[in-house]
Amino acid sequence: MLERLCDTPNVEHITIESTPKLNRPTMVAAFRGWNDAGGAASLAAGYLRVATGAERFASIDPDPFVDYQQTRPTVTLSDGQVRDLEWPETEIMASEQHDIVIVVGPEPNMRWRAYTDAICGLAGDIGVGLVVTLGALLADTPHTRPVPVSSTASDEELIARLHLTRSNYEGPTGIVGVLHDACGRADLRSASLWAATPHYISATPNPRAAVALLERLSDLTGTPGPSGELERAASEYAVRVAAAVADDPELGAYVEQLESAADADDPATGEDLARDFEQYLREQGEEGTER
Repeated sequence: MLERLCDTPNVEHITIESTPKLNRPTMVAAFRGWNDAGGAASLAAGYLRVATGAERFASIDPDPFVDYQQTRPTVTLSDGQVRDLEWPETEIMASEQHDIVIVVGPEPNMRWRAYTDAICGLAGDIGVGLVVTLGALLADTPHTRPVPVSSTASDEELIARLHLTRSNYEGPTGIVGVLHDACGRADLRSASLWAATPHYISATPNPRAAVALLERLSDLTGTPGPSGELERAASEYAVRVAAAVADDPELGAYVEQLESAADADDPATGEDLARDFEQYLREQGEEGTER
């Protein structure tokens, strides 16, 4: 199959640029936008790319899937003179040393079934053994406590082996949910990791949540954990948030209420996080309907 990929420059909307030598890789996917509160998932995937030395070997053409009025291309200057146009494409990278494939891109605006079928088609061709998606949601969790991470799947054997929680969510979903449905139809095993980020600092990139996602992913699949650089960024982030909360007595009182609620309960269970996740998705779905 790898030879076929080399001979075929385009496979179901995917442009193959080179052919990595992989065994039974894990595919890790993160999408910017609706599934990525605080930019935590895409930040984690970016650091995973650096940690594993993953190199781009394929991409998905954005034209069939992206509304450029919603997700616009960007112009950058090179050497202060040459203007480069960067399109919101989905990059697919691989690390032969770590036997991992990383998929990163914006959540598409249209044709989700074709988009996710393309990813699953490639995953099947290169022999992916497990697909893991990274996401982040807004929740009533204080920034002063460890970042909760929900780990779910639908496959009973996978749930038992990796100590995951069965996903029982019903309601609006994003591209992550559609990708897991496509994985099921393609007989690909998949799991989903979601970090809960404080809703009162949702506009700030959240490296603490990225660290939590990478730590949980490492526990499940043996991928490299967060780098020292990312951990330092998480520590600096915590200091900045603490300073901002200290300057706002009303916000400080609210955080204390969240801390009391968190300390009064047992550590968050998969079911607890699932409830937060459901509420978040429903609220996002309602906002999308009102637009």
